[in-house]
Amino acid sequence: MILSNMEIINCMNAGLFTIGGIAGVDPTRPPFNTSAVDLRLGDEVFEPDQIPTPSQLDLTNPGIAQHLAKNGKPYKISKNQPYSLSPNKLVLARTLETVDFPLLNSSNICYSARVEGKSSLARCGILVHFTAPTIHAGFHGSITLEIINLGVHNLLLTPEMYVCQLIIEEVKGLPSGAPSQFQGQTTAVGNAGP
Repeated sequence: MILSNMEIINCMNAGLFTIGGIAGVDPTRPPFNTSAVDLRLGDEVFEPDQIPTPSQLDLTNPGIAQHLAKNGKPYKISKNQPYSLSPNKLVLARTLETVDFPLLNSSNICYSARVEGKSSLARCGILVHFTAPTIHAGFHGSITLEIINLGVHNLLLTPEMYVCQLIIEEVKGLPSGAPSQFQGQTTAVGNAGP
């Protein structure tokens, strides 16, 4: 069941989950849509190494995130110095907001979410969070976004721009299992330091 804008606010007020740093709580104004909340871009963009090399990456290797962290470059961005995303380029970034979807709360109901791109950006060729949209129950931290420019123009990524939307759903039954490997992440590569 997807939560409406009113239900998102009710659940946050009841402490069932949090969206830290949210831009406002009036359901009739941004960042809210009728059944989603828009999230903003943080102030760092991570550019994976895009120099062709003769080596190949083994995607079955559990250390792929550490490889990314060692083979790329973070860029601090600002409103005065946005990041220019050129065509066919992939970058990682984080949301300005943090989320916390606890497994246990006073109602014994837990929540998860999906991150989707915004159609206004998609029409310019920007794909955001295009293959891993699920924010699992139990996750807390900022959300890493995979962003690629499939358009023909360089596009500016500016901190605090609305970059994606969060669609929140109630999870039926209480899940068990290990938390995400990116729990509590503070960088776009999931705390995978060099």
